[in-house]
Amino acid sequence: MTGPLRPAFHEGQVLAAADLSATVEYARAGAARHARHLHEWGIVEGLGLVTQPRTDPLTGIRHVEVSVSAGIAVDGTGREVVVTEPVVLRESDFEEVNGADQSTDEPYPVFLTAADREPAGPAGPVSCSVSATKTRVEESYQILFGRLGDERLAAEQQPPAIGDPPADPPLRWLILLGYVHWAEGHFSGVETAARGVAARYAGVRADTVSARSGALTLRTGTETKEGQPALVLTGGETPNLVFGLYQGGGAVAPLMTVAANGNLTIEGSFGGRMSAGSTLVASGTATDGMLLPLPSGVTPEQVADGRVVIHVQLTPRIPPLAESALFSPVETTVDADRRVRCRVRVYNPSVNWKQPVEQPGAVDFLVLATVAATNGGG
Repeated sequence: MTGPLRPAFHEGQVLAAADLSATVEYARAGAARHARHLHEWGIVEGLGLVTQPRTDPLTGIRHVEVSVSAGIAVDGTGREVVVTEPVVLRESDFEEVNGADQSTDEPYPVFLTAADREPAGPAGPVSCSVSATKTRVEESYQILFGRLGDERLAAEQQPPAIGDPPADPPLRWLILLGYVHWAEGHFSGVETAARGVAARYAGVRADTVSARSGALTLRTGTETKEGQPALVLTGGETPNLVFGLYQGGGAVAPLMTVAANGNLTIEGSFGGRMSAGSTLVASGTATDGMLLPLPSGVTPEQVADGRVVIHVQLTPRIPPLAESALFSPVETTVDADRRVRCRVRVYNPSVNWKQPVEQPGAVDFLVLATVAATNGGG
């Protein structure tokens, strides 16, 4: 096996076409290996499916015109695919592939792939022994419609070997751009994902990402938008890690901050799995027959299987009484389902001097959820 061959030249050398082609191919292969192995293939910029409302002049049916916006993608072989201007999708091309299908609400996949073409324009120079030939190759593209389910083909494609150059046609690498809906002989809408498969965007493979400014920001969009999340890692004299939301001016309002000393500051409530030795509390007022709530973060399943132990304290509430009335609790209990039983006896001689009245009551409750500490205390 040999490694990549780099063309070398010397004074007086007669350069053949193969020598000059090798120079170009060496650079192309290097760029392709970089794109293929340091990045994830997919859409780099643009290439969205854009709709414009239309009306069929013959039938009056309202539909949409679908176009692919200008943009760039890199396929799985490392080849760059450039669409320099918007391209309107032709309904005739769709019908050629899927026209025989019965009507369905399922969307059909749209793919982009690389294509080589002879550029328009005059041929190259003519020599004494060779007829006029083209001296340029247009690295173009082709937009294809797939059948239902063909989106799976994109995920099943296998990249070329480590040292291979970018793939040239007729080898075809499919880049999924999205999906179109079809109804009554026209496009009716678009989707970015269907049947669990979404349009794929380019990424990066890296074990280390460094920032020259001293702050590294991770966000979910190419532009800052108010209300969108961001993760900001800063260094310098006060290093910290901040998760928050963008404000109108582009600053990040912290929701969670981890300081250099390990201190954690959060703006909202904290929930999740209880650690060993921890205790969660819920409190309030309940009336007879009510179910007591579990502390936030505790599930009935955790209580049922013994991972969390519940402790309940009940205190009868004294209702507003007349000055001469007497109050005494009869029953203040809670069953295994955390249902409160509270009965009270009230004697008010101004209302019924013969005997007291028994009635439902209310309690103040305190529910403690605990997890036993391990032998090591952790």
